Order: sequence, then C-alpha cells, then structure tokens
Amino acid sequence: MEFTCVRTTAEWDALALEWEQLYERTHLRVPFLRVGYLRAWWQTLGGAEWHRENSSLRIITAREGGRLIGTAPFFLSSKDGSQPALRFVGSVEVSDYLDFLAAPEALDKFLNGLFAFLRQDPELGAYPIELFNLREDSLSMLLLPRAAELNGYTYAEERLQPAPYIPLAESWEAYLAGITKKQRHEIRRKSRNAENRHQTDWYLVQDGEKLEEEVDSFISMMRKDPRKESFLNPAMREHLLAAARWAFGLGQLHLAFLTFEGHKAAAYFSLNSGGKLWVYNSAWEPAYAPCSPGWVLLAKVLQWSITQGLTEVDMMRGSEDYKYKFGAVDRYVTRVLLHPAAPSRI
Repeated sequence: MEFTCVRTTAEWDALALEWEQLYERTHLRVPFLRVGYLRAWWQTLGGAEWHRENSSLRIITAREGGRLIGTAPFFLSSKDGSQPALRFVGSVEVSDYLDFLAAPEALDKFLNGLFAFLRQDPELGAYPIELFNLREDSLSMLLLPRAAELNGYTYAEERLQPAPYIPLAESWEAYLAGITKKQRHEIRRKSRNAENRHQTDWYLVQDGEKLEEEVDSFISMMRKDPRKESFLNPAMREHLLAAARWAFGLGQLHLAFLTFEGHKAAAYFSLNSGGKLWVYNSAWEPAYAPCSPGWVLLAKVLQWSITQGLTEVDMMRGSEDYKYKFGAVDRYVTRVLLHPAAPSRI
C-alpha cells in the first residue's frame, strides 16, 4: 500500500469521485462518511465546535496499484479541554457515527499500514489519536487493538452512549405486533387523540427552492427546546443548511413536518440512505404538547419507511425515552484513544 497525507481542501476535492466509490465498498456504510457530508461539516467545523486556527486536515489515504483502497479522514485539532490529537473529521457532536473507510477484506492491512505510516512521520507520529463515535458493531473495533499493539500504540476504549435503532417489519401491523401491547396502545392512542382534536397532515420537503426556508422553520422549532437553543448558533445553522442541501442533492433528504390546521407542529430531519432512515434531529412545537406531535409524526415516518421497504429507522445517539416506546434497541458508540508508546511532544 502507498500512503499519503492530504492537507488541503483542493486535494480532498480531487478525491471526491474515488471517495464515493470507496464508500460503496466500505465495511460500515453510514452517511456521515460520505465526502459530501464531511465537506459540509468542514465548512463550519461542526457548527464552530472546533476553531479554524487550531484545526488542519490530515486525511491519510492508501492506494494499491493506483486504486484508492482506504482512508483515515483525520484532522489535527485542539481546543480548551481537548489535547492536540488526530481525530476523525466530523468529530464530535453533530456526526453520530464515524469510522475508517476500507472494504472489509482490506481493513486489517489498511490499519496496520496506517499506523506504521503515522509512526514514521516526524509530525504525525508525535500525536495521540482520539476516535469518537465508532459504532460497537464496526469491524474497526475488532481490528484496532491488535493493529495498535503491533505498531507501538497503547489502546484504550470507552463506551460513550447508546444509539438506539428501531427494527422494521414487512407491514405496519407486523411492526406493531412486534412491540409490547402497552407500546401499541400508546402509539394508537396518541395518534387518535391528535386526529380527533386537529386537522392533521404531514409532508416531506420536496421543493428545492423552499429548502432554506423549511430548514429555517425546523431550526426555529428546535429553538423552542431550551436544551437546544444554545446549540443553535449561526455556524450551526450554516452546518444544518449545508447538510440539508447536500442530502437534497442526492435525493436522500427526509425533512418531514407534521401540521395541525396547516401549522407546523413537529419535524424530523433525517437521511434516507442504504435502505435505512437515519434520524439526524427532531423538533416539536410546545404549544401542541397535549397532542404529542413528536409521537404522531414518528409513527407516520415509521409507516412511510415500511412502505418504502426500509429495514430500520436509526434514532442515533441519545437515550431519550420516546425512542424505546417505539421498540428501539440499543447499540453503543465508543471512544478509542491511542497513544504512541515512544515519548512525544504531548
């Protein structure tokens, strides 16, 4: 394998077509690894989670016979409370799953070559590697400890948080039959309550000319939640809009709004990719709380997903109770920390 380090956006953009081809072969296809999403993230560094002056690209690529066979989408970063380290582009808060890109049969060789390449580089070999949001079922989690040991890195991992997903069935009734009687009753009761009290409808955003307006409506609704208001700075608005434009351009944006008498009551910002729906964020209007608009819309989104033949709705990171009321099953994301065994500047 021939390894190189990509340090500029121009070099990165030149890889776009090959990156997407590699994505189709990679061992864990999650939308946050697509080049378009990661480029959107890099525009604002995750809604200003990181500072431009302390962040620089260090994407490591590997080729065999001229063909791109692996990437480690790293950037070198630091901020208050976080030591200088190589981290995945996309870290930490707004990209639920991150990983290396390589086909399953190439991943072990790629990881071993990657660590050897880093150790031989006077700059890169001096830094620890901090990897956030690796999914516990990723092949990387099986191969990383051994590859690290063979190449002189210490290895430590920490379970971070659950990322529940809802398995789907071949029909809505089959899905309901697969959850508990109490859960079925609650979903039906809340849906009936809303429909008895309001003229209820829902829609997906399909007009590109109205996309920015609809994303702003979504953000405005998110601001009604005090836990999210401080999160929604101007850079985060820019990130959400860039991510929406990217997904819309691929035909994979699933921005759904529930309406009561034509007024927006709840929304889900999701990605429709790889036979699954990935729920990126949600919002609801507190004035309609007695009618549980978030529950009502999620039920409609699940029904839609079943009709489309999707296999699951990934609710992603966070252990909010409502996810489990719809039959969500836990899997976890982890943080891996690798330190070069030799003394370094850190």
